[in-house]
Amino acid sequence: MQGDDAELTAAVNAAQDGDETAFRTVYRCVHPRLLGYVRTLVGDADAEDITSESWLQIARDLGRFSGDADRFRGWAARIARNRALDHIRMRGRRPVIGGDETELETRASEADTAGEALESLGTGRALSLVAQLPQDQAEAVVLRVVLGLDAKSAAAVLGKRPGAVRTAAHRGLRRLADLLGDTPVLDGIPGQRETGVARSAGVTESGAPTQKDM
Repeated sequence: MQGDDAELTAAVNAAQDGDETAFRTVYRCVHPRLLGYVRTLVGDADAEDITSESWLQIARDLGRFSGDADRFRGWAARIARNRALDHIRMRGRRPVIGGDETELETRASEADTAGEALESLGTGRALSLVAQLPQDQAEAVVLRVVLGLDAKSAAAVLGKRPGAVRTAAHRGLRRLADLLGDTPVLDGIPGQRETGVARSAGVTESGAPTQKDM
């Protein structure tokens, strides 16, 4: 287990025992990327409120959770996704979900370059590019690359087969490779496209929680 994951696992365990400081640590570790994921589902305007509602449920149900840091991230993402989909249904609209469930062969491609580049970018800049993908690809890429879930955990969040998630992530990364190829390079890192959609999709850079009690 990596150092960050070990720290998050310890914080989750302590939070389950009622340690409020530990819960704040969990929130700070997970919230920015969870917020970014919700933004891929509902857009910028409603993401803060839905993510805050998700954290209220996470806090309420934390005692029922069992597992390590990776399982916690998947569990939190599943709660957030359910909240987001409830919101979408209430608004009478649907996320754009598409693609088939063909299992892809494991092979090197331009998608590998895109994945490496996204990992090197700041989370906000990465999500600016992800926001330009179809919904199914955006979710798969965020869960796999940004939240760091494996295909099985991401599939559990999305209610799909691991092969379907790999397919969507692969296609999304191929598209991102194209987008990265169209962006200027500064100091060896691909730059952010200056579009209205791109600017609105980044994670809050201030790092300040919107829930005062977190």
